[in-house]
Amino acid sequence: MAPSRSNCIKDSVKVKEMTKIVSSKSPGKQRKKNHSAPVHANKNRLKCRLDEFLQEQYGLRSLVVKTGDLAKIMRGQFRDTEGKVVRVDYKDVRVFLDSATVTKADGKEVNIPIHPSNIKLVKLEMNDERKQLIESKVMKVAESEE
Repeated sequence: MAPSRSNCIKDSVKVKEMTKIVSSKSPGKQRKKNHSAPVHANKNRLKCRLDEFLQEQYGLRSLVVKTGDLAKIMRGQFRDTEGKVVRVDYKDVRVFLDSATVTKADGKEVNIPIHPSNIKLVKLEMNDERKQLIESKVMKVAESEE
C-alpha cells in the first residue's frame, strides 16, 4: 500500500527542519537535532578550514573533507601532524587520518576520530566533481560581492 500524501509532506518537513541551523537555545534540543539529523544534512558539518595558500588559490575559506585529502591536525594530542584522510564518518561527523593512530593492548593499530573543526586541509584530492563544486562556489561569491 502506497504511503498517504500527508505522511510524505510530514517527512519532507522533517528533513527541512533537520537541515536548518539549530534555532533552539536549549542544549538538549540542540543535541537531539544534531543526533537525529539525516546523514546528508551532516555533510555540511564536515567542512574544514583551508590552508592560507589554498584560500588564496581558490578564493574559499572552507570545503567539505573528502577521502584522500591531506590534512593537518590543529588541536589535541596529535597537534601539528599531517596525514592523509583515510575515512570520513558522516553519521558521527568525524574524520580519520592515517597519521593519528593508537596501538591497542592486543597490538592492533586504530585510527583516532577527529572532529573536522580541529583540522586544516593542506592539499586537496581533486576530481571533476570537486572542481565544478569549487568553480560554482567561487561564482556565487563573486556574484554576491557585486
